[in-house]
Amino acid sequence: MSAVGRLEVRITAADVGKRVSVRRLTGASVTAGKFTDTVGVLTSWDEGVLVITRRDGESVRIPESSLVAGKVVPAAPARRRGPAASYEELARVSARAWRPVESERLGDWELRAASGFTRRANSVLPLGDPGLPLDEALTAVRRWYGARGLPAYVQTATGAEGTQELLCGELERRGWVREVTAELWAGALAPVADLRADPCGVVLSRTADAAWLARYQRKGVSDVALRVLGGGPSVWFAAVPGAQGVPDAIGRLVVDGRWAGFAAVEVAPEQRRRGLATTVMAVLARQALDEGASAGWLQVETDNAGARELYARMGFTAHHAYHHYREPDPAPAAR
Repeated sequence: MSAVGRLEVRITAADVGKRVSVRRLTGASVTAGKFTDTVGVLTSWDEGVLVITRRDGESVRIPESSLVAGKVVPAAPARRRGPAASYEELARVSARAWRPVESERLGDWELRAASGFTRRANSVLPLGDPGLPLDEALTAVRRWYGARGLPAYVQTATGAEGTQELLCGELERRGWVREVTAELWAGALAPVADLRADPCGVVLSRTADAAWLARYQRKGVSDVALRVLGGGPSVWFAAVPGAQGVPDAIGRLVVDGRWAGFAAVEVAPEQRRRGLATTVMAVLARQALDEGASAGWLQVETDNAGARELYARMGFTAHHAYHHYREPDPAPAAR
């Protein structure tokens, strides 16, 4: 019997919500076509079409008629490097590092607003059940943000145990648009602190002063933005002084129990490749160790190759992907 003859589809619509591996035929026939494998969470199976959400959040639509094999597979294997952590733990830790100025509970969902400064502080964090049917919950979300003159966003995650692939699928079916995808990376803190970096000249402060803000990529920072940047259990700002009062490099640190969150690590374009980002990270890591932290986390966009290379060298690895879904545009008024 050929290898093709041993293939078997062992999944059904009853497996929606489970992690699956499927093989499908892309082509007119077994001899003329080719096989393509997809692994992810089965988020729907309707009208002869399967939708599988992969680790990176991308949804793949697969005609049932093209399936040649399929099975339920175990949850994604645990990360072998760095600190062990659940998605929910890291979601809550990262949320505390970008505190909104206003929030409200909708069941287990948290609605967050900060006059539009950073989507992380202006989106719903849905860790559990909203206490309402989904359509009613999303209506309440849109009403809450609309009252504040803000678009409604829902922050979701994929790629780890306990993430929200099913919710992603439901949002997409309702026309919500995924605008941003990034990843949360985690790693041990001590190796970062031990990097060979000259700490001389790095200034640490509890507040973001005018010089620090002059290097920060977001210009025209408002009072609300300063409240968000300064919020968190234990916040530090690092700066490497530069010419004309503008730092050559900056960084932000939030220490929260065993976790240290790094953000806003930025270097002047003309000063790059001198190790300044490594120096800032090392100094902040040493400060976090002094406060009892042992693990680090950071958020990096998927297309930022330079940052990803730097953080990988420091021992950080991707834990999960996260996404911001924007509410659908309102339907045009009838004429």
